[in-house]
Amino acid sequence: MSETPSRDDRPETFPADPSAPTDGAIPSSRRAARRAQSQEPTGSATDAGAVPGGQREEAASVAAPRPRPAERATASSTAPIDALFEDEGLKAPSAAPHRQDRDRRKSRVAAWGVFVIIIAIIGGLVGGGFAVFNTYEDQIRKVLGWEEPKDYEAGLAEGEASVTVLSGQTGADISRALFDAGVTKTSDAFYSYLIDNGEDPNVLKPGVYSLQKKMTSQAAFEALLDPANKQEYTAQLREGLTVAQSVPRIAEGVGLPVADVEAAVKDPAAYGVKAPSLEGWLFPATYTFNPGVTAKEVVQTMVDRTIAALDDAGVPADQREKILTIASIIEKEGRYEDDFYKVSRVIQNRLDPAISDTNGLLQMDSTAQYPFADREGGTNSRAEELADDNGWNTYKKKGLPVTPIANPGELAMKAALNPAEGPWQYFVTVNLDTGETVFSATFAEHEKAVAQYQKWCRDNPDGGCS
Repeated sequence: MSETPSRDDRPETFPADPSAPTDGAIPSSRRAARRAQSQEPTGSATDAGAVPGGQREEAASVAAPRPRPAERATASSTAPIDALFEDEGLKAPSAAPHRQDRDRRKSRVAAWGVFVIIIAIIGGLVGGGFAVFNTYEDQIRKVLGWEEPKDYEAGLAEGEASVTVLSGQTGADISRALFDAGVTKTSDAFYSYLIDNGEDPNVLKPGVYSLQKKMTSQAAFEALLDPANKQEYTAQLREGLTVAQSVPRIAEGVGLPVADVEAAVKDPAAYGVKAPSLEGWLFPATYTFNPGVTAKEVVQTMVDRTIAALDDAGVPADQREKILTIASIIEKEGRYEDDFYKVSRVIQNRLDPAISDTNGLLQMDSTAQYPFADREGGTNSRAEELADDNGWNTYKKKGLPVTPIANPGELAMKAALNPAEGPWQYFVTVNLDTGETVFSATFAEHEKAVAQYQKWCRDNPDGGCS
């Protein structure tokens, strides 16, 4: 099907020679009359009756070029259609609409492609934003003032908690004890309260106090000042304490001389314990005694409680010391319940000569630090601790240390008996505020986690990395 040319596309025609034969063509005077009749029905200055005959023929010839017969047929058939579309500002029907449809489809496909790319870019920006926020959340919150409040709001206090205050403890020590007991929201909330309000922690009397969980720092301070909250003849031992750390707590809680308690813990055999010391055998709990109780009776009660926990866990009598030793390392190294079972698996994997990457060395900082009396915590071992050749330094000694290194709780005992399944041989806490710990199967993976921990320490110089 051929395209019908529009008015501008038709071949140009020229006036015929008046003297040339017309071969049946309509006389020019008649053509002019017909044109005048069809175009000027109202009788204007161009009406046939207003122009002399000869002039009409000449005017008609000039005004309307005479097409050839074929051209006349084409023109007569297409002119009405052209006029119809031209009157509406359109072009005659042709193959162009098909091309336009294809162009529109291509445009839609291109538009969707651009849309998908834009969504992908936005998704990448959002994902990258989340990654940046997770990495630098603490710094971003500080800059924008979005930091979480250190203290609980008033009116949230619930339940019961026991807190031991010792002679010579600093405000920071008491602040940490309150946090560990679930009384305050953060480890430094109480200490910040003392500083901001000029309160002296030395006015607090040593002893065990009955408080509530989720208290404000102000409410906790006032409760510690109230003698009614002090528990008489009560000793509280938390998980992870050594015998040396437990002795003053027992003495001050029960009201016994420190020397009496120190003498009572020197002879394990007096309590039926076949071990070099009572390390790990003083079960962590809160104990209340009658007035007049002796130091030996107090210690016997704590040892009996440990034996009961081991029996409940199904530990054979000849395995008690071993399980307590493993559990004590777990207690010192773990932070959360799931971590306890993973740390237990790391210990087992390192002790297994078939798979150990460390030649049987546990390489636990908690064991290397144990013999040093000035150690109250910290994550990085000192050079002299790592180099000291003693029975507890597992960087030097293969296998388990010669005794437990702290008093483990029931959770640590269960973890020692039931390690999680996994290939891990390394772990490091990468955020000391949250306790987030990364477990790794290979040393290469572990090095990446150590770099993450070192960065956290650089960003938090007062975070306790030393």
